[in-house]
Amino acid sequence: KVHLYFSVFVADLLVYIPAVILYCFSLKETSTKKKASICALCILLYPGLILIDHGHFQYPLSLGFALWGVLYLSYDWDLLGSVAFCLALNYKQMELYHSLPFFCYLLGKCFKKGLKGKGLVLLTKIAGTVVVSFAVCWLPFCTDMEQIMQVLRRLFPIDRGLFEACMFSSPPPRLANIWCSLSVLIKIKNIVSPQTQLKLSFAVTFLSLLPTCIKLTVQPSLRGLKFALVSCALSFFLFSFQVHEKSILLVSVPVCLIINEIPFMATWFLLVSTFSMLPLLLKDGLLLAYTVTTLAFLSVCVASFSIFEKTSAEDLQLKPLSLSLKGYVSWFKSFPKIVRSLFLLSVTLMGVLSLMSAAVHPPQRLPDLFPVSVSVISCLHFLLFLVYFNVVILWDAKNSRSQKKIS
Repeated sequence: KVHLYFSVFVADLLVYIPAVILYCFSLKETSTKKKASICALCILLYPGLILIDHGHFQYPLSLGFALWGVLYLSYDWDLLGSVAFCLALNYKQMELYHSLPFFCYLLGKCFKKGLKGKGLVLLTKIAGTVVVSFAVCWLPFCTDMEQIMQVLRRLFPIDRGLFEACMFSSPPPRLANIWCSLSVLIKIKNIVSPQTQLKLSFAVTFLSLLPTCIKLTVQPSLRGLKFALVSCALSFFLFSFQVHEKSILLVSVPVCLIINEIPFMATWFLLVSTFSMLPLLLKDGLLLAYTVTTLAFLSVCVASFSIFEKTSAEDLQLKPLSLSLKGYVSWFKSFPKIVRSLFLLSVTLMGVLSLMSAAVHPPQRLPDLFPVSVSVISCLHFLLFLVYFNVVILWDAKNSRSQKKIS
């Protein structure tokens, strides 16, 4: 495995880490080098990616190229951003989680410029760039149609069913998405045909991400793109067909991009995302590394961002919602205290369950008690986070329209 570890190190050093550092130093919110360095440190200390890269060697290049895509778009270098994301997508097909936000942002930008003028020119350039990028990546496979079909079958092994069998050593599933969590109570695979499973997961995923995509197309902005990357990727993780537990990294890295904007919720999400992979991490013998990296990450975020002081509705980007509900919901006055209490309860629960998973033998009748508990608890967290991110996106859009009308 030496050459694999070396390849991950090189990918981190040449692609992922430079993208994170340049992104943090490009932010308007990080006005000083110290703030930018702190932001970069918190992102690079995210334990989920560190721990998965220790043994699975899959994500630094694809996520790094996706970050480069966001970075290029932040400078209005749309063609370079398109190339970077095409490289990410062709390196790992799971980057489809991020494809709709990139597409909607660029399409919305073309609409904004006008499709009878500059917008049409930009759209043509982007389309040409994407076609050429894909052609170059697929050129080695284009000698034979059967070879192309074989690659596609390997990329999208639909025949494996709603749950990828290789993920689990024994039933029930150990994945923190909605289908696996529901399967604890309802054996979906036994009552719904594979084709129906595929259609159902597609429909639910599409409907869950549709509002965010419409908003981003109508009101394209870099901030909207970052939040849409989080929301859409989380929708894919929770509802799409054949998800792997490691796919939560595709949600977590976009969350890292907004850690400076909502440090409290971002830190909370990143802790939960690492916890959701606990069964896999224990299987890989990474209990000590999991404990150390998680505590280090939490300590740095608390010290750097003072997250417990940033729990007001305004800090959590929920002020437009609170203004809309003023007079109807009385508990918004004690909202910061409620959020902090929920966070502490959540962290305590994750800590206790982590300890029990590592040190306590489950009952013989329930051998999967702890892995299933981790999955279900993580799934409930992710559903609440999905609601939260969509509220932030949609209420922000409503607030922006109101401001435009006033102006």
